[in-house]
Amino acid sequence: MKKIQLKYVFTFGILALILACSTKKDNYINRKWHSTNTKYNVLYNGNIALEKGITDVKATYSDDFWNVLPLERMQITPTEQKEGEATKNANFERAETKATKAIQIHSMNIGGYEKNNQIDESYLMLGKSRYYENRYLPAMEAFNYILYKYPTSNNVYQAQVWREKVNLKLENEQLAIKNLNRTLKGQKVTGQDLADIHSVLAQAYIKKNVLDSAIASVKISKKETKLKEEKARYTFILGQLYEKLNYSDSAYVAFQEVIDMKRKSPRSYTIYSHLKQANQFNFQSGDTIAFHKNLDKLLENIENKSFRDVIHHQRAVFYDKKGKDKLAILNYNKSIKNSLSDKYLASLNYRNISEIYYRNRNFHFVKKYLDSTLVQLPEKHIEVKPTKKRLEIITDVVKYQDIISYSDSIISISKMSASEKVKFYQNHIAKLKISDSIAAKKAADNLALSKENQKADMFSGDNFSDNLNPKDKNSAGGISMAKNPVLEQSLTKQPVSSSGMQSNFYFYNAVTVAQGKINFKKKWGDIKYGDNWKTIAVSNQNQTENASEEETEEETADKSDEEGAEPKYKTSFYIDQLPKDAKSLENLNIEANYARFQLGSIFKEKLKENKLAITSFEDILVNTPENKLILPTYYNLYQLYSAEKNEKALVFKQKIVSEYPESRYASAFNNTTINADITADSEFNMLYTKVEKGLFREANLEIDALLKKYDGDELNAKFDVLKAKITARLFGLSAYKEALQKIVKNYPKAAETKKIESILNSDIPALESLKFGEKPKTYNLVFITNYPNEVSHKNLIEKLNKYAKESGDSKVKVSNDIYNVDKNMIVLHGIINKTTAESVANYLKEHKDFKLKDTPIIISNEDYKVVQVRKNIEEYLAKIK
Repeated sequence: MKKIQLKYVFTFGILALILACSTKKDNYINRKWHSTNTKYNVLYNGNIALEKGITDVKATYSDDFWNVLPLERMQITPTEQKEGEATKNANFERAETKATKAIQIHSMNIGGYEKNNQIDESYLMLGKSRYYENRYLPAMEAFNYILYKYPTSNNVYQAQVWREKVNLKLENEQLAIKNLNRTLKGQKVTGQDLADIHSVLAQAYIKKNVLDSAIASVKISKKETKLKEEKARYTFILGQLYEKLNYSDSAYVAFQEVIDMKRKSPRSYTIYSHLKQANQFNFQSGDTIAFHKNLDKLLENIENKSFRDVIHHQRAVFYDKKGKDKLAILNYNKSIKNSLSDKYLASLNYRNISEIYYRNRNFHFVKKYLDSTLVQLPEKHIEVKPTKKRLEIITDVVKYQDIISYSDSIISISKMSASEKVKFYQNHIAKLKISDSIAAKKAADNLALSKENQKADMFSGDNFSDNLNPKDKNSAGGISMAKNPVLEQSLTKQPVSSSGMQSNFYFYNAVTVAQGKINFKKKWGDIKYGDNWKTIAVSNQNQTENASEEETEEETADKSDEEGAEPKYKTSFYIDQLPKDAKSLENLNIEANYARFQLGSIFKEKLKENKLAITSFEDILVNTPENKLILPTYYNLYQLYSAEKNEKALVFKQKIVSEYPESRYASAFNNTTINADITADSEFNMLYTKVEKGLFREANLEIDALLKKYDGDELNAKFDVLKAKITARLFGLSAYKEALQKIVKNYPKAAETKKIESILNSDIPALESLKFGEKPKTYNLVFITNYPNEVSHKNLIEKLNKYAKESGDSKVKVSNDIYNVDKNMIVLHGIINKTTAESVANYLKEHKDFKLKDTPIIISNEDYKVVQVRKNIEEYLAKIK
């Protein structure tokens, strides 16, 4: 009986289970079955995958505390994802799959109503997983489905929050603000939903830069959220917003609130709150002792180990604002050393160090640290472009300073007497030997230490004395001293004490002895060895005699000392490289003055450093400048002194008026009716028109006079460019290249220079590669005529045109080409081959209608191009002979 009952029960259970699986019947069992299965099976596993994906995102995300933090902790960077491509995180794909499964298998849409109360949860999870995969439009579809199909769902507010997050990602901030305000106005929202709505609303206001409204929303989110991490984050963002609006006191209070949360706040918010408060410190009257104590306390806390870069940076900023440059640089470098992942902080450190060196006018170090700043900045950061621009300017400053330094040093040394040159380079060599000796000793010590580490067992017990055996001393850790006599002397001649260590006695150390000699010479000069050397007073005559004797002795001694030494340890090595003629020194001075002019222009126009600009321009005037530099230098000094309200401006104004009365600057000062700008432009335009018409010879006659007339004028560069064009047509490629190089050198910052550099780098090499012998396509008959000889030209051209017309070949044409200043080339183009060209030449010579007396040059069209580019017809004639 019991078996029969169990059989029926089991059968009934199977039947009920089958009936419960149906999604088409609206009864309690069906609803409960699908709801429970959805919640505790499909959605449970999907939520686990979703949480894992979010944890992965949190692990890879790093907040940028140097800008206002986003209210959403996880900011996903949008990336284009191709169809069929794997997602970045498989967990989100799994969550989407589970959500889709729940909807497809367990949805009970009966009579237009959903009977499974877990389907809205499924759509929410589906939207979230798509959101984190950066698929915003499909995500919005999922959230909209909840809002339209499940208006009474307890997930309505969350769906709306996530939908507006998508709108923010799609840059529809105004729509998000409108939708959220409508929700807040129409319904009473409380708790975490209210906190989430206002967090999205605040983010939209921040993007729209409506910071007052953003503050109001952040305050509500901070008050309503129950999550400690969110509360700390919202409070910190509140402080940042106050800071942006210059509400210093309110910002300080907000950051203090984060600090007071202690362990309830993540460590990063706490540390950066300290940093933000430190930025508000009064560096003039604040309590510096308390300031440093606070930073010391933060540094000592082991929990702050990963934030030491931030703490050292703040201490560096303190010293920087106090003007203690060495301490500031020291702490900036500590911050760099401790920097882990915050590249922007590293860039700030490098940039601030560069600013310190800029204040101290050390532009070489400024360049070095700006370079490092640029390396640390993200590629699309807002500061990249201005930093690049500043680096370019400083690079030019360094370049011109190096030119000036090099030229001035060569000139000053070249002007020394023979004995002064020897002494100068002897001091240089002595310092070089010291630095080389120290470097070599360090290298030897490092190698010896490495050897000791590898054979540590040899330095214990009985082996210790063996390792200090004098027979090994000459090897210096296995390195032969024979190749470095300075190092050999410093290491092998030092006595060893009884303890087995080298002696520290002064005269046994070659480095200290060499340094001592230099210091002695600096203090006492060159004094002959003898008694009472401090008090000996010798007459001028004896001094002169002795000096010549000493010089001879020194030269003899130097020669003997330098025998067999490396070239860099010989004075002759350096002296022989000095320029010997006055022309070379003059060229160095010209180059230095051009560099000074460019340097002054950069300081004046780009860096707004008037005092440095004045120094650069005044240095030009005391270093025998070329005439073309004097007028623009006067005018620049006039402008600079006028800006400084200095009376010297009148001095330079008077110089311009008296020394250059015809210049455009003098005309401006005298209020004359002649407009110098129009005159210069009009003359340039007239000359340019002649060049465009092919009147190169006429333009060539005028260009030099105009260059002289506008020497030092701003239009001078344009005239030089025009002269280069004329030069190319009349004098050939070599002269053209030289003219372009001169323009680049004389006008490195002119608007035309970049284009000219491009020509020099690409067009000129291509033209230089042209050579005779390229495979011919057509041939030409070339008649060389003297210029001017218009009658002869006209007669020859008429006959050639007659032949071209009678030939019936449209490719046969005649041209009258300029070759150089005094010769033209009248050319019959388009002859099919050389044999035909020879026949045509004979025909023109013999036929009664032509009877040409001149014998033409038969040349391929390719070789003719080379002749015109290089102006080397003589070379071609010699080649064919």
